[in-house]
Amino acid sequence: MDIEKILSACDHTLLLQDATWEEIKGICDDAIKYKTASICIPPCYVKMAREYAKDKIKICTVIGFPNGNMTTETKVFETEDALKNGADEIDMVINIGMLKAKDYDYVLSEIKQIKKACGSKILKVIIETCLLTDEEKVKMCELVTDSGADYIKTSTGFSTAGATIEDVKLFSKNVGKDVRIKAAGGIGSIEDAEEFMKEGATRLGTSRIVKIVKASEEK
Repeated sequence: MDIEKILSACDHTLLLQDATWEEIKGICDDAIKYKTASICIPPCYVKMAREYAKDKIKICTVIGFPNGNMTTETKVFETEDALKNGADEIDMVINIGMLKAKDYDYVLSEIKQIKKACGSKILKVIIETCLLTDEEKVKMCELVTDSGADYIKTSTGFSTAGATIEDVKLFSKNVGKDVRIKAAGGIGSIEDAEEFMKEGATRLGTSRIVKIVKASEEK
């Protein structure tokens, strides 16, 4: 697979708790140079990144991150604030406890409210697959489809495991035709990226692919 195609699917990501503005600027510069799909950064840096990068890159940020158990009202406020600051895309974490309790109305309503706040902006729904049964993953495919969200996303990268090929295959079989797939967490090689894309992922949440390309250029 062409490396430019892989890079164009990457949400170039830096969400570590100790990430500094200088590091975020580096993420911006790399995303512009390598033409990634977006950068995915903490909400506190969205406004600064927008002012720094202008319209040269798409800016994605995370809502209800990483645990997902904030109130819906808090998540909606976070979403509105991020969009006001210049975010183009929102990645939200579902309330996993509510899903486990089978309160599907709550989970669906929350996603719908956040999608309403997003309007025409892209919403990706993080379901944290490593904490779910296959039955719960299939249910989330149904709920994300019904919600009108744009993507279902595997993982935050901050729990017990990240994306797996098996989960992307499961998503591909169970999401609606208008829902795309983002694999995130633990994508550590070009080969990994290719395999996830071949199985149906059209976005990859990763910090490593750009680093690998940069390292190969420096040899």
